[in-house]
Amino acid sequence: MELQVVPVRALLTDGTVVTVRELGPGDVTALLDLHRSLPTEDRYLRFFSTSPRQLEDFVQRMVSPDEPGHVVVGALRGDELLGAASYVVTGASDIAEVALVVSHAEQAHGVGTLLLEHLVSLARGRGLRRFTAEVLTINFRMLRVFTDMGLVWTVVSDGDVVHVDLGLQPCERYLDAVAERERVGEVASLAHVLRPGSIAVVGAGRSPGSVGHAVLRNLVEGSFTGDLYAVNPHTESVAGVDCYASVTELPEAPELAVVCVPAKAVPGIADECGRRGVRALVVISSGVDAEELLEPVRAHGMRLVGPNCLGVATSAPAVRMNATFSANGTLAGHVGLVTQSGGIAIAVQEELARLGLGLSGLVSTGDKLDISSNDLLMWWGQDAETRIVALYLESFGNPRKFARLAREVAGHKPVLAIRSATSEAGQRAAASHTAATATPSVTRDALFRQAGVIAVDSVPELVDAVMALSWQPVPGGRSVAVLSNAGGLGVLAADACVHEGLRMAELSETTMKELRKLLPAAASTHNPVDTTAVVDEAEFTTCLDIVAADPAVGAIITVTVPTALGDPTGGVHRVHGKPVLAVRTGQTECLPGDVPCFAEPARAAAALARLVERAEWLDRPRDFTDLGGIDLETAQGVVARNSEGWLPPDEVVRLLKAFGLPVLGGTLATTAEHAVAAQRTFGTPVALKALADDLLHKSKGGGVELGLGEGAVAEAFRGFQERFGDRLRGVFVQPMAGGGRELLVGVVTDPKFGPLVVTGLGGVDTDLVDDRAAALAPLSTADADDLVHGFRAAGRVLADVDAEAVRDVLMRVAELAAALPEVAELDINPLVVTGTGCLVVDARVRVAEIRRTDPFLRQLKH
Repeated sequence: MELQVVPVRALLTDGTVVTVRELGPGDVTALLDLHRSLPTEDRYLRFFSTSPRQLEDFVQRMVSPDEPGHVVVGALRGDELLGAASYVVTGASDIAEVALVVSHAEQAHGVGTLLLEHLVSLARGRGLRRFTAEVLTINFRMLRVFTDMGLVWTVVSDGDVVHVDLGLQPCERYLDAVAERERVGEVASLAHVLRPGSIAVVGAGRSPGSVGHAVLRNLVEGSFTGDLYAVNPHTESVAGVDCYASVTELPEAPELAVVCVPAKAVPGIADECGRRGVRALVVISSGVDAEELLEPVRAHGMRLVGPNCLGVATSAPAVRMNATFSANGTLAGHVGLVTQSGGIAIAVQEELARLGLGLSGLVSTGDKLDISSNDLLMWWGQDAETRIVALYLESFGNPRKFARLAREVAGHKPVLAIRSATSEAGQRAAASHTAATATPSVTRDALFRQAGVIAVDSVPELVDAVMALSWQPVPGGRSVAVLSNAGGLGVLAADACVHEGLRMAELSETTMKELRKLLPAAASTHNPVDTTAVVDEAEFTTCLDIVAADPAVGAIITVTVPTALGDPTGGVHRVHGKPVLAVRTGQTECLPGDVPCFAEPARAAAALARLVERAEWLDRPRDFTDLGGIDLETAQGVVARNSEGWLPPDEVVRLLKAFGLPVLGGTLATTAEHAVAAQRTFGTPVALKALADDLLHKSKGGGVELGLGEGAVAEAFRGFQERFGDRLRGVFVQPMAGGGRELLVGVVTDPKFGPLVVTGLGGVDTDLVDDRAAALAPLSTADADDLVHGFRAAGRVLADVDAEAVRDVLMRVAELAAALPEVAELDINPLVVTGTGCLVVDARVRVAEIRRTDPFLRQLKH
C-alpha cells in the first residue's frame, strides 16, 4: 500500500507548530495568492514568468484529483498558507520535477526543508527515485535549501538557470540532516515547557489538599524565577499569588499553563489558553477525552504534556521550576528523568535526593498525547546541565526514531531505562494504566541493547546504576577484583560478579607478594582478597592501591564490615582510571571521594555490570557492511507477484538467491512423473517436501521424505496424495544436503519496530530448546557479531564451523528484511553450517500488504 498524506503537525526551526497536508482544489486561491506575493528574486521555475492565466491553469492542474502524477503539499499556520512544495511526474515513471514556494516573510524558518522532506518521503513511498528542479541563479536561498537537504545531489549551471538533480534514497547523511533539523525545532519548542518565562496554574484551589494548590505552592516555594499567575474565580489569592477569574483576564499570555481542573472542563480551558496565546500546556487532570483535548491543542499550535501526569520540573538556576504536585522539592542535579508513571517519578526523585543526587529536569508524560520520550531525548541530549538521561516507558510511539535518537544521545551521555510490562500480567497493567499496548520484551530489549540504552528492572537498580555512572569511570574490561575484610561477604561478592557476567581477575604474583608482606598469615591474597578483620584503615588503603595497580584488574569491589578492632571503610578511596565500588551491609551512600557504597554485594556487582555494559557499547564499531551480490529488482519482482500469503518454494529460492544467500534450490513438481524426472536430473538421493494447504511445519505434519532414490520418489509422492488428499498442491524436490550444524535464522516484522532478526539452534532442536538471539534490522557488523555469539549454545555449536559464513547470512537476511518490508515472516530452518560455509536447506517466506510509513519523517505525535 503506497504512502498516503494525512494532515500532521510538525515544527519549524523556531519551534512554531505548523500543519503539513496535501493541498486540493479548495486551496487554489491561497496557492495563487502565495505565488503572486513573491518578489522576483524568490522565483525560480519557468512557469513563474508566464502570464497570470497560465499560472492559474498550472495551479489548477497541480491540485486536481484527476492528475495522479501531480502532488502538492502545503505548510499552514492556522488557515495561513506559509509555503507549498509540489512534484510532477515527467516522461520517466520514477522521475519528477519538483517546485517549491515559500512566503517571503516566512523564509529562514525551515518551511522549505520541512516541505521538501515530506514531499521526498511521499514520492519515495510511491516509487519515485529522483527529483529534478530548475532554480534561477540569483535565488541563492532556494539553491541552499536543495543542497542542504542531505540527499545525493548534482547541480549544473546553464546561464541564468541552475539544474538540480536529487536522489531520493534516504542515506545516513540525509537522516542525520533531518534529525538535526528536528532537534533544533524540538529544543526551541520544548523551551516553552522547560524554560518558561511565565506560568499560569489554572485550577489553583484554596484547599491545601487540592492538586492545583500543591502545584502552585511548589512553584512558589521553589522560587520560580518567572512571572507566576493563578486562575481561580472564587478567591483573590492562593499561596500568596494573585488570582484571576479566567485565563482571558490574565495581564499577559503566560508561556506555560498548568491545568488542574475537572476532566470535562479541560478542553474548554485548553481552547481559552490557545486563544490567549499560551504556547504550551501541562494537563495534570486525568480522565480527559483525548480527542476533545487535542482539537484545541492542534488548532492553536500548542505543545502538550499529559494529561494524567505528575507535572514538570527543572532545576536550572535561571528557571527553578517545580510545576508538580510531588510532596518534596526537586533537588538540583544532573539526571534528566522522563516517565509515564508519576509514582515512578516520585520514587526515583526521593531515592536520588537521599543520596545527594538530583534532577536536572523531570517530565511526567502521563498519557503522552503529544510530548514523549523521543522529544525529551532531543532536549536532554543537548542540555549541558544533564549528564545522565533516565526513562520509564510503558509503550513506544515511534520505536525506530527512538532507537536513532537514543543511539545519538548515548554516544556522549548514558541513557538508562526501567523495563516495564515484561510479564503478560505486567503488559495488561500497562495497557490499562496508559491506554497503550506494551512492547513485547524481546523486541524491546533488542532495541535497548543496540541503541546503547542501559536497561534495569527496578527503581533501586536504576538508582544504583546512576550512582556508579555519576561518580566512577567506566572500566577497561570485565575483569574485577574483590577486596574484603570479611571472607564470606567477599565470596558472595565474587559469586555475584560471576552471575553478572563479570570475570574474576587473576592477580599477578607481584601483586600477591606485595599483599603478603602487608597482611597477616591467615589472609588470602588470591582473588577475592580477604585481608582478615584485623587490618586497619591505613592498611586497607594500601591493599586497595596494590590491587588497583595490577594490570589484570579492570575494576575493584571492596566489602567491609566494622569490628571491635576498627572499620576499614574509611580506607576505601577513588582510584585513577579504574572504578571502585564499595559494599557496607545495610548502607547505600556516597563515601568520601565520590565512591558509591551499596548495601549488599549483589547490588554492587549489578551496578558494576552496568558500567561494563556502557564501556563495551561505547567501544562497539558503528560500521555497516556494504554487501555485494544483491539483485533488488528481482527480489522486488517476487514480492510484486505474490502480494499476500506464503510464497511457493521456487519463489522462496528465487528471493533468497537475489540477496546472495547460499540456497540449496530444488524443483517444483505437481505429478509423480515430474518428481521422478527431477530426481534423475539431480542424480543423487533427494528430499520430497509436500506443498499442501495449511501445512506449515512439514516435518511435524508428515510432509517430508528424505534420502529417496529413483524408485522411491513415485511411491513417496503417492503417499503424500493419500495423506493430504485434495490439499496437496505438489512437491518440492531437493538434492540431499550434507551434514553439519543446524541453525535457525528468521525474521518477523513488527509494524512499529520493523524487522527483528532471530538466530539460534535449528532443525528439530529449535522447538525443544528456547535458545535464540535477536536484533533489529538493519544490522551493523557489531550487531551481527552479537547475533552469531548471542545464543547460549553458540560457543559449542560454532566451535568447528565457519562462523564468518553465518555472519554473512545474517547480514543478508537483515538486508532483505529492511529492503522489503512486505516480508512479514521468514524462516530458514535448517541453515546447515560446516567448516567451509553455509547452506540454506529449507526456508519459507510470508509476504503481506503493508501500509508504508516513514519513521524518520519530521512530525509530531498524531
